[in-house]
Amino acid sequence: MKFIFGSAFGVLMFLVPIPYESSFTTLLDFVKMWLQALFGGSLIYIVVTLIVASAVLSTYDFFAKPDLIRKNRYLSKAFCTTPLYLVSKIIGAVAGVMVVTGVGPEVVVSPDTGGTIIDLCGTLFCILIAFSFVLPFLTDCGIMEFLGVIARPVVRPLFHVPGRASVDLIASWFGAANAAVILTREQYMKGYYTKREAAYIMTNFSLVSVPFCLMVANTIGLDSIFPVFYLCICVIGIILAVIIVRIPPIRTIPDTYREVTGRQVAEDRPQEKGLWKFALESSCKRASQFHLDTVLTNGLEVMMGTLFDLIPIVASWGVVALVIATYTPFFDWISYPMGLYLQLFGVEDAFAVAPATLVGFTDMFIPALLIAGTEVAVKTKFIIGVLSLVQIIYLTEVGTVVIKSEVPMGFWKLFAVFMERTLIAIPFIVLFANLIY
Repeated sequence: MKFIFGSAFGVLMFLVPIPYESSFTTLLDFVKMWLQALFGGSLIYIVVTLIVASAVLSTYDFFAKPDLIRKNRYLSKAFCTTPLYLVSKIIGAVAGVMVVTGVGPEVVVSPDTGGTIIDLCGTLFCILIAFSFVLPFLTDCGIMEFLGVIARPVVRPLFHVPGRASVDLIASWFGAANAAVILTREQYMKGYYTKREAAYIMTNFSLVSVPFCLMVANTIGLDSIFPVFYLCICVIGIILAVIIVRIPPIRTIPDTYREVTGRQVAEDRPQEKGLWKFALESSCKRASQFHLDTVLTNGLEVMMGTLFDLIPIVASWGVVALVIATYTPFFDWISYPMGLYLQLFGVEDAFAVAPATLVGFTDMFIPALLIAGTEVAVKTKFIIGVLSLVQIIYLTEVGTVVIKSEVPMGFWKLFAVFMERTLIAIPFIVLFANLIY
């Protein structure tokens, strides 16, 4: 009964597509939108207060090392940090205060930089509140074990990950990529993914949601061919996932479980048991360990760690990344080789759109903004639009969550995977575009 009803609730919230404004979303996303409407204009003030509190308490903990924080399960997760992340939290707090007061350099308080990031943090805040206490129904009631056994014969040989990774893919597909990354991180922390599997899933399975893809298509004027546009994203995404798992740096990450937890799941089916029977047994065994009282404690732990530890880092790194992308010629300088690469495949206006191929590392919407309303050829807009959505690793969203997790994927490994996805994707997208135009 726990497996059936608990999992049904988790699936309903995370994975079932609900029609919404000519596209579809999930019930979890509706909860997020309801929270955003509930908080209204006060949301950014709540978020900035949270960021400032995190910076102050983390500074106090770093220098005073009080037992009140260090020995508390929830407070230590939120405020115990390293020097790098402490400085990041302080930068995030200063930037947040500048944005809400409107006092500070234009490069920080501009709607294109600080304003965008603080709004993003508000969205992330609402996602995390809803996400934290619903997540256990998806992860602890047996549905991931059930799908893990059923999907393993296809997913394991193709992508070298457990079948349960299909849940992460669906969660990002219908909902939000950052929610799927946090789901993967929590599964890794509990011993259900190895380091390599978690790193790979985070950087290849956390697809941009369908509603956001539609927004990008609208921005660059390709909404009339959205089905073809999205089909290309899905096909290229699968091709990239098959390739990336077999090459460095993902292939070189240790295929071992987190040392503290060890391995907590086995999908290998005994020969004497049928597939469906073993899937049901595995899921019921997992569901038997689920208790409602742990939903509150575990949910609170996830929420404290993400609200006070993750959001300030997103604010800090996001503002810095967007300032560099928006107000400096940095990406124009480093994108010349990409212009040559695009030209090699016959892409029109190659050097004009070259910066858009790299600036997506900072944020997934900037490439679309760079080419929207320009005289760039429609086929080139199609290529850049699809590319921006299959690159996946954006510092303001997925990238920061990955770096802040315990999964061994630092900044340079993330950038390496980003470049691999970019370079490998371009010829396939060009081929697809040539078939359409």
